[in-house]
Amino acid sequence: QVQLVESGGGLVQAGGSLRLSCAASGRTVSSYNMGWFRHAPGKEREFVAAISWSGGRTYFADSVKGRFTIFRDNAKNLVYLQMNSLKPEDTAVYYCAADPYRRGLSSGREIYDYWGQGTQVTVSS
Repeated sequence: QVQLVESGGGLVQAGGSLRLSCAASGRTVSSYNMGWFRHAPGKEREFVAAISWSGGRTYFADSVKGRFTIFRDNAKNLVYLQMNSLKPEDTAVYYCAADPYRRGLSSGREIYDYWGQGTQVTVSS
């Protein structure tokens, strides 16, 4: 069983930056594809970014492309989401997710078997 814990959320002004971290425990996730999703009030949970197990491939939602990056440190069992040029519409709870079967980088929630509890990101205008 894998446990995922997100951290790094908070309150930031529009245009600012935050770095979210996802710490995995219980099992190494170095062979897993990983993703980030977010859930804003009144909206469906939506895909943000994904990274392959090696870190060699990444995939982003159009809404964050060019502003967010995703990277990982497999030696530390950590995955990061660097968020720059934040906008009020980025306000949401951000979740880390793990795909142990490496079913391809995807925006589909169904391929991710493990989820964290989320961290709140609030961007003020």
